[in-house]
Amino acid sequence: MPPAATKQRVTVPPGLVVVDKPGGLTSHDVVARVRRIMGTRKVGHAGTLDPMATGVLVLGIERATKLLGHLALDTKAYLATIRLGASTTTDDAQGDVLSTVDASGVSDEAVAAGIRELTGHIQQVPSAVSAVKVDGKRAYARVRAGEEVALAARPVEVSRFDLLATRRAEGVVELDVMVECSSGTYVRALARDLGAGLGVGGHLGALRRTRVGPFDLRVVTTLDQLASSPGLSLSLDDAVAAAFPRRDLDAPEAVALLRGQKLPAGGIEGTYGAFDPAGHAIALVVDEGATARSVVILSIS
Repeated sequence: MPPAATKQRVTVPPGLVVVDKPGGLTSHDVVARVRRIMGTRKVGHAGTLDPMATGVLVLGIERATKLLGHLALDTKAYLATIRLGASTTTDDAQGDVLSTVDASGVSDEAVAAGIRELTGHIQQVPSAVSAVKVDGKRAYARVRAGEEVALAARPVEVSRFDLLATRRAEGVVELDVMVECSSGTYVRALARDLGAGLGVGGHLGALRRTRVGPFDLRVVTTLDQLASSPGLSLSLDDAVAAAFPRRDLDAPEAVALLRGQKLPAGGIEGTYGAFDPAGHAIALVVDEGATARSVVILSIS
């Protein structure tokens, strides 16, 4: 009898898959699907998108999952629709309506002034159903369990809050806006606070993330496209080169870094990628005074 065929393990290269997340799926749902498509459990995402939201969701595959905590600290951009005239329990269209007010009297000038108040460096209270942790548990989980959740305001930066279009009908005003902001900013909270400031209440009607750091809609793939043709959007080397400043090392420096030794400072602000002479990303590094140390080792050699 011939020996049973041995199933070969598929080797999945490390890198990023940038998905255009469809509405109705959680970020975890997308991760689960990509795990099946790519044939690996080592998949994670950088920055949660709500089920109602669509757009750029950056996924790390294999060793590239080590990048995700650092990518999540970057800036993000969104296209959103804000509905004035009703506030909801979740600050978006999926929540129960708390109150309704005729918003037809809100002037364009008042809207513009309200947007200006929410632009720049501001203090923002996250939505109660956000992913912010309270005593080790996500706020949204506490809310679903029937708990009262009060979150503290925290500093965020809204570098761009542009009004693109205004629609008025039956006491409701809809605003199409473009927002660029720091990580940790909640567009739902911007909608809530804009409506509250105008005295009519507000919530987020639609949200599409168009960029996370350097990764935008130009590099996305749909889940259907990925299922038909599994593959990376960017290799690990390309991902590090795109997302971080670059420092090229000579061979002795590369060996020393991989051995856990410090290098002379590179004179680069923030976290940067270290590349060996072959052009491969081997670590994320940060300067500390006159020296540089590795934050994340990416090489397996």
